[in-house]
Amino acid sequence: MKQYQHLFFDLDHTLWDLETNAKESLQELYFQHQLTERGIDDFEYFFNRYSEHNTKLWSRYTKGFIKQDELRWKRIWLALLDFKIADEKLAKQLSTDFLTILPSKKNLFPYTIEILTYLNQKNYVLHLITNGFESVQHRKIQQSNLHTFFTEVITSEASNSLKPNKEIFEFALQKTNATINNSIMLGDNIEADILGGKNIGLDTVFVNHLQISTDVKPTYTITHLQQLEDIF
Repeated sequence: MKQYQHLFFDLDHTLWDLETNAKESLQELYFQHQLTERGIDDFEYFFNRYSEHNTKLWSRYTKGFIKQDELRWKRIWLALLDFKIADEKLAKQLSTDFLTILPSKKNLFPYTIEILTYLNQKNYVLHLITNGFESVQHRKIQQSNLHTFFTEVITSEASNSLKPNKEIFEFALQKTNATINNSIMLGDNIEADILGGKNIGLDTVFVNHLQISTDVKPTYTITHLQQLEDIF
């Protein structure tokens, strides 16, 4: 077994429960902006439409087809269009408000604080590599009390690259004085985290909260964060 020193974590969907936090944020906005009066009488369906558009747009964003600003407001714009609401001003206001509320949310996956404490106590050096927006990600980390655990936070904006591109991983290794041989990537996203890590030569841990099946072979697979204690 390799002697790992540097553990590079993904943030969203791995430690920070983006799905729950996004849903809470949008539900607040649903009532604040009185969207029922605009014809959106089913919040669950509205959130499902947002989630589907968000997933597709994030894929386009990571592949370089769209810019950050377009992703931010169009995911809500498209969800509104599903209810025949063609209101660009409303979409952009909801987007601004959403990114104000979202980072204040604190829902983490079970055992997040416990496992990070355990790893710190075992003298692993912990870092984050995230495709999320710079200011938003740092606020999430602060608000959910994760900032004390991580030595470096590498974002796509700071590195001028996105997972799964090798440049963001190279930037992370250089910034942390880590090497491929003493590092490992941990994340929930098969393409961005696992294939991205494998393609540069990193060992990987697939944090498979949703217990999905995949043909990709990470170094390790877990379905609960406590299982990291069996690896490290």
